[in-house]
Amino acid sequence: MRPAGRSDTDSLYFDYPHFQPPLATERNSRPHTPVAIVGAGPIGMTAALALAREGVCSVLLDKKPTFNDGSRAICVARPSYYILEQLGAIKPFLEKALGWTTGRTFYRGQQILEFQMADSPGEKYRPMYNLQQQYIEQFLWQAVVANPLIESRWQTEVTGLDDSLTGSTRLNIQDPAGHYHLAADWVLACDGAHSPLRKMRGQQLKGENFEGRYVIADIQMHHDYPTIRRALFDPACRPGGTVLIHKQPDNIWRIDYQLKDDESTDEALQEQTVRDSVSAVLEELDFTGPWELEWWSVYTANTLALDDYRDGAVFFVGDSAHIVPIFGVRGLNNGLADAANIGWKLGWVINGKAGTGLLDSYTPERRGATLDVFANASKSARFMTPNTHGWRLMRDAALSLALSKPFAGELANPRQMTAFTYSESPAVEPDDTAFTAGPAAGAVMPDAKLADGYLSDCLGQGFTALCFSPDTAAEITAARGRDTALQVLTLSDSVAANFAAGSHSVYLVRPDMHIAARWYQSTATQVIDAYHRVTFQQEPVQ
Repeated sequence: MRPAGRSDTDSLYFDYPHFQPPLATERNSRPHTPVAIVGAGPIGMTAALALAREGVCSVLLDKKPTFNDGSRAICVARPSYYILEQLGAIKPFLEKALGWTTGRTFYRGQQILEFQMADSPGEKYRPMYNLQQQYIEQFLWQAVVANPLIESRWQTEVTGLDDSLTGSTRLNIQDPAGHYHLAADWVLACDGAHSPLRKMRGQQLKGENFEGRYVIADIQMHHDYPTIRRALFDPACRPGGTVLIHKQPDNIWRIDYQLKDDESTDEALQEQTVRDSVSAVLEELDFTGPWELEWWSVYTANTLALDDYRDGAVFFVGDSAHIVPIFGVRGLNNGLADAANIGWKLGWVINGKAGTGLLDSYTPERRGATLDVFANASKSARFMTPNTHGWRLMRDAALSLALSKPFAGELANPRQMTAFTYSESPAVEPDDTAFTAGPAAGAVMPDAKLADGYLSDCLGQGFTALCFSPDTAAEITAARGRDTALQVLTLSDSVAANFAAGSHSVYLVRPDMHIAARWYQSTATQVIDAYHRVTFQQEPVQ
């Protein structure tokens, strides 16, 4: 919502574009597409860019005429920056976003915790960045329009799906000019938490609804407090509740405050109520300067997911597949990882570089990641918004203890999102137990600072075999033949320590930087056979 007198796209700091629907000649010139992507938010655009990276065309459909309004998802984690880099969209994110490493937690006005997320000068990206969702969408959109493999159609609503046709799905579409059909071999449902496609397919989210409700408000003010995430428990401005505060670019500050059980959502969303509530929070922060209200909304904390993220030729991606609490900044980042995951896999299958069995790894990997998010986010949600009297007593006791015992303050640590390890995936080999340390099979490859850049800069667009001796690298290079989708790298002894590797060790890394397999003592045949298995190839690529 926006203050009275301002339209839904009238912002203090952001110019919303207005996208026209496609011309009849444009939409009719392409009656079929390899992939139709429904939803042109951050997740849909990421999926389109991931497919384009594999040389696959797609049509991106959205019923809106512009980007989503308001800051919405604002925290972008380090793993997501690697995704953005792979998509060729990283530059404006680095220029605009505010990186941060520190969080402070207060109970009744007294600081009880200061946590530091893992970071070092050798890291390529900071652990977390704050950036309003409008900018996230704008920067991804800039990459989309620059890519000739992606066609975008705004003011275009999908009203039905028919997959009775052999080999393709027919989308029924409505735009301002009328109805038409689009045939697609595959469909990605990136249409959000209220996904119409999910309803059309008769799919239902399952899980737990938490009782906590939060108003989120964007305000513009000049304040010299650094980019540090603050959490206030039981502050004077919201007795018994919780307040979160984040700094964003353009002097925009995001304030989230918990509603009491007896507060009406409708009343809480009234503009004057929001202004009064924000004023009370600013008074708590000892801020007395001028400020302007930019945008506000409300959210609840839920842990909901589909049993299967695939329904035939339709894949559910992001919030259409799962809804997670925002605590620990897991929502957007989890969705971006979904989009990147299905993007490279679908691209490899369409291009004939992998068998269709690779697509069966999408649900176990990404639903497994969602369940891991649930396990961590539920702990944070119960701490932030206790859903029973017992949980509230335990939470308040821990906070009270933290006033005098620093160790108790760690219970308020939100434990930010980390990349999930795909150890149970059919696209990952069983781990080699000969290793006593190092990243396991299924984990994300750790980056490393090299003399002239970073290890991640050296990865190919396909799979990469990381070797630790020239002889091993030469054997694998000879064994791979002409399959250039498998790159071979030889790393120095200094980097080997990061992998707990010996001279004959090999790590096989997927296009998404997850480790497909590792061997402490390897042979070229082992590596090539594993590469064929995790890509579900029946025969080596010629």
